[in-house]
Amino acid sequence: MTTNTVSTNKPQQSISRNKLLGVAGVGWLFDAMDVGILSFVIAALAADWGLTPSQSGWIGSINSIGMAVGALVFGVFADKVGRKQIFMWTLVLFSIASGLSAFTTTLAAFMALRFFVGMGLGGELPVASTLVSESVEAKERGRVVVLLESFWAAGWLIAALISYFVIPSWGWRVALLLTAIPAIYAIYLRWHLPDSPQFAVKAESKKRSVVQNIREVWSKKYARSTLMLWVLWFTVVFSYYGMFLWLPSVMVGKGFDMITSFKYVLIMTLAQLPGYFTAAWFIEKIGRKFVLVSYLIGTAVSAFIFGNAETLAVLLTSGMFLSFFNLGAWGALYAYTPEQYPAIIRGTGAGMAAAVGRIGGIFGPLLVGSLLTAGYDIGFIFAIFCVAIIIGVVGVIFLGQETKQIELE
Repeated sequence: MTTNTVSTNKPQQSISRNKLLGVAGVGWLFDAMDVGILSFVIAALAADWGLTPSQSGWIGSINSIGMAVGALVFGVFADKVGRKQIFMWTLVLFSIASGLSAFTTTLAAFMALRFFVGMGLGGELPVASTLVSESVEAKERGRVVVLLESFWAAGWLIAALISYFVIPSWGWRVALLLTAIPAIYAIYLRWHLPDSPQFAVKAESKKRSVVQNIREVWSKKYARSTLMLWVLWFTVVFSYYGMFLWLPSVMVGKGFDMITSFKYVLIMTLAQLPGYFTAAWFIEKIGRKFVLVSYLIGTAVSAFIFGNAETLAVLLTSGMFLSFFNLGAWGALYAYTPEQYPAIIRGTGAGMAAAVGRIGGIFGPLLVGSLLTAGYDIGFIFAIFCVAIIIGVVGVIFLGQETKQIELE
């Protein structure tokens, strides 16, 4: 857990904060491009391959299954071999699988490769936030991690631009190739990235077994934080992937053609950036719990209005607020999670929480696909996500502890 005493052994940074943020952020941006592209590719594949809503839902879910496995496996090994090594391995896995998926001709092959893409993504994201958290001082740690998360919005924006200009003219295969190629540059950048200074001084980390670390996460000292994180991660990821992977398809279902739908989702995506930036400001001024609770409530309200919108103006406005609040909450979530554990089990704790969240990401897209097939309208489906988000809010309020500007162990 964290401690209120100020550490006298502050991390010795061998890389500037801005360079660290840039190096980690570039990889994060490419990861977001792939996830963002997937939501548009699902809509294109449904038209190209004649997929049912249930089959489309499985594409998003198989990606989340891979992310659950990757978050657990790579999170655990980040405490054994270091944050930097896992950072590299996950990016290589993600890049290769993403590129190969552009050449598939069957749904089964596409889904198999999406599993490995998911493994790389799921392992990289919690490890990246852990690495950055351990490499900056307490007074700016939350803000820097939220700014790292803001690269996700930039990646989604690029994905929306690629989808709008590339998919209608050149097809989804070219779009997937474009998201895989730039990741090679991120591999080059990460050769120059030092490992976490906190991990480097924890020699005993390498002596501890994986089972010992997993047990420690659920020890009496950390059980409350672990329970809170697992509930929070599950509800946030469940609702996020259920809603955002289906946004283009939802727009098509509301009567817009594919190109128009892509354009409107692009507009909604723009609201993610101010969501991150405002969260980055509030998280150090007021605290982690405030940002999580307020932004998640904003997400729930926006989702309810979006699901029941009947005019274009309401649809776009609520969609923009949905992007604003949800992605701001994501930034706070990635800042808050590593702060719950000491360095010796931080990768394991963050990875396990993210893995539980990805289980929610499996069920979210499947739920949408199955309910649409059964004839339920999108308003009812989005109301389910609203309830899930409120459950996460309650967990933070009653189980969460404020970690603003507290030195990490």
